[in-house]
Amino acid sequence: MPTHRNWAGNIRYSARAHHRPASLDELCALVAGSDRIRAVGSGHSFNRLGDTTGDLVDLAGLPATVHLDETRRTVDVPAATRYGDLASWLHERGYALANLASLPHISVAGAVATGTHGSGAHIGNLASAVAGLELVTATGELRTVHRDSADFAAMVVSFGALGIVTRVTLDVLPTFDIRQYVRLDLPRPALDEALRSAYSVSVFTDWRSTRGTQVWRKQLADQPPPPADWLGTTAADRPWHPVPGMPTANCTEQLGVAGPWHERLPHFRLGFTPSSGDELQSEYHLPRADAAAALAALDEVAHLIAPVSQTSELRTIAADELWLSPQHGRDTLAVHFTWIADAAQVLPVVAEVERALAPFVPRPHWGKVFTIAPETIAASYPRWSDFATLRHRLDPTGKFRTAALAHLFPH
Repeated sequence: MPTHRNWAGNIRYSARAHHRPASLDELCALVAGSDRIRAVGSGHSFNRLGDTTGDLVDLAGLPATVHLDETRRTVDVPAATRYGDLASWLHERGYALANLASLPHISVAGAVATGTHGSGAHIGNLASAVAGLELVTATGELRTVHRDSADFAAMVVSFGALGIVTRVTLDVLPTFDIRQYVRLDLPRPALDEALRSAYSVSVFTDWRSTRGTQVWRKQLADQPPPPADWLGTTAADRPWHPVPGMPTANCTEQLGVAGPWHERLPHFRLGFTPSSGDELQSEYHLPRADAAAALAALDEVAHLIAPVSQTSELRTIAADELWLSPQHGRDTLAVHFTWIADAAQVLPVVAEVERALAPFVPRPHWGKVFTIAPETIAASYPRWSDFATLRHRLDPTGKFRTAALAHLFPH
């Protein structure tokens, strides 16, 4: 294992042993013989959902074979594959994924399991592109599920509670080009139109005013550029970074220069470290129809948010039917916070943010910092109790159960 901490450094893994199996047989035997076990990916979780006091497994040593099925328009990849590496491989062969997260450095299985996402009013989260999974179950057996499998909608976003995912099959489409434009100083009343204005859009704000400080528009390359007076904003005349003062060389190319989808949809370049990791993150997923009211509620606590926030990002994600996806059954506005790396200062503000958003039934990002009570989260997911039942059936001894999962599913 390269490290015993997560990427941000705020979590030290408490595992009794760390493993890197070199084959599926070795992994299956390890799972069968362990009483507590979890897989760890790129470590981009900011909470203990991926931690265990038992055995922690790094899957990067498994065979790295990638298989493209051009007939079915799918690609089958090892769980530990980074999205950025897969994207380059696909593009070279004329294919693409529908969307990417802001970081191309994250692993496929980890991003899928936590419902991680990019942005786009008509694009689902990364898990919505999953066509199949291969996983090792609690007995050490290898199981494959596809979209027509009975438990499929429960197993995709399951944060490792049902088994260790070893391979993921994803939908692909023909490759395409994107132009990225950054616009500055967006009036709040224009937010909804801005978020719907291009293939993928992110709006950044510092909560010191109701305006968006930056709008990152990732539009299809054959579309016309935004007009000079677009929605009352001004065009950036130089590259920008979402966090003021950070080097813009880390960011994907802007200023309308056309480039492949995988070099524009993320905010950050694969070959660069996006930031020092010296931060905490939270994110809340709200019904898109409540966006204006929810942001007005956050304005009431903006004086608390601003001093401990490095930046905040607003994105949209389309609804899906995956049981524990934050977008289950509803088109979504995601409100993301990159905090300073001081939990003592940040956690009280997180609680105030959650209080302000409570009327809008927020669903937290599974891999980030939140304090919402488990029963409140459960009430926002129609299939929560069904997932709990399935978890008991597939893992009756709690082999994949952790302290964080026990908190979410106490029974």
